[in-house]
Amino acid sequence: MVQIGYTMMTEQAGPRELVEQVVRAEQAGFDFSVTSDHYFPWLDSQGHAPYAWSVLGAAALATERIPLMTYVTCPTTRYHPAVVAQKAATLQLLSQGRFRLGLGSGERLNEHVVGGGWPAAHVRLDKLEEAVGIIRSLFGGGDVNHHGVHFDVENARLFDLPDTPPPIGVAVSGDHSCEIAGHLADLMIATEPEPALTSAFDRHGGTGKPKVGQLPVCYDTDRDAAIARAHDQFRWFGGGWPVNSELPGPAAFESATQFVRPEDVAGSIPCGDDVESVVEAVRPFVDAGFTEVALVQIGGDHQEPFTDWAEKKLLPALREL
Repeated sequence: MVQIGYTMMTEQAGPRELVEQVVRAEQAGFDFSVTSDHYFPWLDSQGHAPYAWSVLGAAALATERIPLMTYVTCPTTRYHPAVVAQKAATLQLLSQGRFRLGLGSGERLNEHVVGGGWPAAHVRLDKLEEAVGIIRSLFGGGDVNHHGVHFDVENARLFDLPDTPPPIGVAVSGDHSCEIAGHLADLMIATEPEPALTSAFDRHGGTGKPKVGQLPVCYDTDRDAAIARAHDQFRWFGGGWPVNSELPGPAAFESATQFVRPEDVAGSIPCGDDVESVVEAVRPFVDAGFTEVALVQIGGDHQEPFTDWAEKKLLPALREL
């Protein structure tokens, strides 16, 4: 049975609201939760970008059962991998073992703020691979010294380590990232239900490991209102990773999506209150071998009706997949 998760979308709600929303998601029966880690929203209409790690710390204490996960953190630019390791170990302790560390090579949207330029994709993946190794070393305990191609670590040690380190997930989009994830990660992360990704991950050592996907939905009893909201806040979603990872800010996403029509969005994102449309959108992930799918309800002010609907109608239908 595929597990169904809830997304704390930091781009569309403030920190207190995000914590309240994941508490309600736990009550509604979602199997797990994930949290985006942004410095900017994709579009100004989303309107938010609080610090995800503070939100996660509060969520760890406000919830009791639901697993938490970054989806995803870039450990190479805004954050040094040694700092990411410390944050993740602390959150694993706060959550009493409910945290998973999802990592990726990042988007220019969030990482450009510290300066230093934006490297080519293959360099970003090389940096990610080196960063994962550093984080794993620190999770192992003891002093860590590292002088690599991209990072230096001087006599670092985590003094507060959980008995079980957080599992590490790596986001994939092609064969190179699948190879890194298969060799180094405990789970795979992807936003597209592509069988080629799951098979490449398995081929490189990922067989039997969890595979986590993500699907945006826009619940509303008024389907036209749902389509309008999805178009206003989520029309960037169809741009694809090669484009989305390169754009520098919300204004660039506004420009890149200016010709996307509401009907285009409605064709790729389930909108309205039809349970079966969401079930059919989740099905390709299941068919591709994903074991978990996190849903994103579009609209920070529309989370409560969504979780009510999910509890009563959507989750029971998805359990049958």
